[in-house]
Amino acid sequence: MMKRSPVPWHPTLSDVYRPMTSRDEILARIRQQAVPAAPLPTHQGNWIQYTAAEQQFVDVLTFVGGTPLIVENSADLEATLRGLKCLAGAKQICCQIPNVGLGTFDLTNVADPHGVESVDVAILPGEFAVAENGAIWVNGQHVKHRAIYFLTQHLVLVVPRREIVHNLAQAYKRLSFTERGYGLFISGPSKTADIEQSLVIGAHGPRSLTCLLVGPKA
Repeated sequence: MMKRSPVPWHPTLSDVYRPMTSRDEILARIRQQAVPAAPLPTHQGNWIQYTAAEQQFVDVLTFVGGTPLIVENSADLEATLRGLKCLAGAKQICCQIPNVGLGTFDLTNVADPHGVESVDVAILPGEFAVAENGAIWVNGQHVKHRAIYFLTQHLVLVVPRREIVHNLAQAYKRLSFTERGYGLFISGPSKTADIEQSLVIGAHGPRSLTCLLVGPKA
């Protein structure tokens, strides 16, 4: 049996001369508007500065649902960590802070990122904090599975107390992308709110975020 070739489509008069809809009219007017060119913004500017950057960071992180703690002496770090409420009853603790013996879960032995879903508490280093928005920059270069930041029930970040910048402009200046890697800003625990303004903490990730600022003040 011979196969029939498809019949080519040709526009009809109704297709060509269909009346203009309100959508067509709106799009036509938009296309007629020439948007003047604008120069790209520079990194130079009168960016916000705080008289007390540390206190600003503490206030903002608290406002977004996080828990900031000051540990003035690094020797007291482990004792402070042991006293955290999120560690009470925790069985799987991933700790990647040097000289802190709290870890019961070895991340380096996990082949599949899905294997970190059982972690109760992850204690990980943060590089620096941002006073403007209460965010902490974490570099996943030395963390085998970045999924740990999102699958753990509770996230604890340890940041040198002297490493607090005032604003995001200063923060971006500290970042370098000369090679492939992974990093992100984290501010507060996972949360979401619906149109009824019902806030849910821990909806898509960690149920709590604790940031320990350790060492002498800058």
